[in-house]
Order: sequence, then C-alpha cells, then structure tokens
Amino acid sequence: MASCCSLSFPTVSSKGNKPSSSPISSYLQLPFTSHLPFSKKKSLYSNHTLLQPQCRKTPSPDGPSFLVVGSAKKQEPLRVMISGAPASGKGTQCELITKKYDLVHIAAGDLLRAEIAAGTENGRRAKEYMDKGQLVPNEIVVTMVKERLMCPDSQEKGWLLDGYPRSLSQAVALKEFQPDLFILLEVPEDILVERVVGRRLDPVTGRIYHLKYSPPETDEIAARLTQRFDDTEEKVKLRLHTHHQNVESVLSIYKDFIFQVDGSVSKEEVFTQIDGALTQLLEAKEDLEP
Repeated sequence: MASCCSLSFPTVSSKGNKPSSSPISSYLQLPFTSHLPFSKKKSLYSNHTLLQPQCRKTPSPDGPSFLVVGSAKKQEPLRVMISGAPASGKGTQCELITKKYDLVHIAAGDLLRAEIAAGTENGRRAKEYMDKGQLVPNEIVVTMVKERLMCPDSQEKGWLLDGYPRSLSQAVALKEFQPDLFILLEVPEDILVERVVGRRLDPVTGRIYHLKYSPPETDEIAARLTQRFDDTEEKVKLRLHTHHQNVESVLSIYKDFIFQVDGSVSKEEVFTQIDGALTQLLEAKEDLEP
C-alpha cells in the first residue's frame, strides 16, 4: 500500500466542530498520532476551512506505478459519500474505491436509467416527466436512492454514494443514511476549466482524450475528434457555479463527516489520500467491535 495510508483527519469548519452523532466519527476525533503533517487550506466553499494531508511523493524512473489491491479482511461495511465538480476526477476515484473496498457504487443517474429500462413503477413515473421535457421530481429520485441503499448487497458490503445528494432537500430526505465519510474533491477552478475545455471525444471508439494531458495517438484520430457543445469555458464556469452553490448547502448537513481531498494532483496521489482515510475508518470500526 502507498506510504500515505496512515492518516488522522479531524473534520473542521470555520464555525468549529460539534460532537458527531456517529460513533465512528467520534472515535476518529480522539487524539491520533499522525505520521503525516497537515496544513490548513481554505476550501473552495466559503464557510469551510479544512485540513489537507501533505503526502510524500516517491519518484519513479518509469513514471507512477499504481496497483489497487483488494482488502484482505472484511470489517463492518463502510458508508461513503463523494462529491466533486465536473472534471474533478470523481468518476476515476469511484472506480478505484469500489475496486479496492468492494462497495456498492450508487449513482442517481444510473439508477434512473436502470429503472426506466426495467419498467418499474418509479421508472415509469420518471419517464413521464422526461418525455415532457421536465425534470424528474426529487421525491422519485430520492425514493430510488433509498431503495438501493436498503438492498441486501448495500447493507452487507457497504456503499459509495456518487455525487448525491446534490441539494439540501435531498440531504434532509436521506438523513437516516448517515455516511462514515463525506469525501470532498477540491480542484481550483482554473484547472477544472482547463480539464473540461481540452476534452475531446473519438466518435468511432467512444474514447475520451485531452489535448494536453491525454492527446490522440495519431493524426488520423486527432482529425475526427469532436468536442461536446457545453465543454466551453463560458458554459463550464456556469456549471461550476451551480455545483458550488448546491454543494455548499449539502456540506452544512455533513460537516462532521467531511474529508477534503486535493484533487489537483495525480489520480494515484488523490487515491492515496482517500485510501488512507478509509483504511483508518475500517481500523476504527474494528476497534469498536465487541
């Protein structure tokens, strides 16, 4: 496992901490001895000053070598929420987290499409709104998410709720499903804009390229790449503004569970931060078992 896996991460905010109702969170607020230095960092969200782990980097002559190894021991299931702006790398981190920790990955959009395809009652109701060009009401989506969280595999294996809830009302509706950890991926806006504006799609293979970070292999591929209509600087800034407004309200509900992650570094370094926090959570759960 990477060298950054021993973390101590008390949650903090500009208004100070309240004792958490979660026994795991309370455990984690005890005085741990961390092997890593922490530094204060102003959050992108105005009301929160969070702690950022300063990970040591191990240079490799052949570039980063990265292997996700499954957990050897099964403890009490983890309950995790993750939030990140467009192009923050949230999708990549969800894949890595679910691969290592074998959590049930739950994304509201995927649930919506699956229920419509299956012709369930929730799917039928949602399709009626979508066919009229209307947004699916919160109550329908929340019901889908709740039902998925209550499924036996979610209860047995634990879950990773991806990019949801997105609003205060959704968070209140899910108050019975408190997470052990709310992972917040933070990336400066200029980097997010650069990541989005540089994205290109290969319509033949479906592969996503980036003109700077992952350029096409040949001139032939480069010539056929297309750009999404909303992957422009103006439109992405508007999407980011909406995202930050929505997340700010959600953070007030989960302030005792927030773990802020520097998402501007490589995906390996980002996962090392997350992996360390989840590893410590599992250890805490194990210690609390009778």
